[in-house]
Amino acid sequence: MGFLSSRRKRARLAPELDDRELGRLLKSLLSTSRTGTFATTDLCAAQISRFLEEDPGDWDRRTHRISVLAEFLGDSRLPRSWATREPRNATALVLYAWSQATGDAQDGAGVSDDAVESCLRAAELAPDDPTPWVALLKVARRQRWTQPQVFGVWNEVLTRDRWNREAYMDMLGYLTPEEGGSRLQVLEFVDGLCARVPANAPCVATELTAQVLQYQAILGRGGYEALVARTHWSQGMAAQALDRVAHTWGQPGFLRHAKALADLNLLAYALMAGDRRVEARAVFEAIGGTVSEWPWRTGGDPLTEFEQAQRRAMVGM
Repeated sequence: MGFLSSRRKRARLAPELDDRELGRLLKSLLSTSRTGTFATTDLCAAQISRFLEEDPGDWDRRTHRISVLAEFLGDSRLPRSWATREPRNATALVLYAWSQATGDAQDGAGVSDDAVESCLRAAELAPDDPTPWVALLKVARRQRWTQPQVFGVWNEVLTRDRWNREAYMDMLGYLTPEEGGSRLQVLEFVDGLCARVPANAPCVATELTAQVLQYQAILGRGGYEALVARTHWSQGMAAQALDRVAHTWGQPGFLRHAKALADLNLLAYALMAGDRRVEARAVFEAIGGTVSEWPWRTGGDPLTEFEQAQRRAMVGM
């Protein structure tokens, strides 16, 4: 248990996951912000620009990096000032629009129409890049666009990056009853995906994400339903979703996409929610202490929730 205990002590929230270069950039930006020049410096923009120009054509990695940077920069003035200063820089435009659409707000408050224009200009400047359309999908969710409009944007993403994880997660969220759809639409969307998605595609966690969202909705209702919520994972589609991936995702090298560690966190959470501790142990080992905020944050402090679940998984070893 000594080795496992040391692994637990090293558990940390890491939005960059295993992207060390992205982690170094975030640290650099954070240190710059502490000097008080974060919002106005050209150096930050140049640094981000150079970084995001690496690995051209790796849309999965680019999407991950932009999503993390947009969340990180969220409330700062940097994305807007960069996009204003360089109106023909597709990366600057995408980062600005994406940062506008971050956060948990389920309405269009704070998401201006110039975010839409930024996405469309970026799409013209970089016609092969899916990220302007992924950003527009996020803006469309916040502004509560109609389904025909949203599906139009969705199709633009798919023509450029067939298995874009971020886009699938956004469509899943949009189709929930809480947003623009229904439980039936979620089921149809997931069923259609499961019929054709490769077992290790970047978007492969869509099905399990749908089940975790449903499980958390049951918990949120409280009362008797919350008390017996665990049975969700022993029934029908939820059990099948877990069975399909429980023994493959944690194998070294099976998942290779940029957010693989986030998907392993999701799997560990679901296995523990279903009290499948033996299977969860191997997944926690594969995670190695790199914690994603979601889905752990729904129970409280994500790091605490992760560590408590990890300890429960190791009981009886």
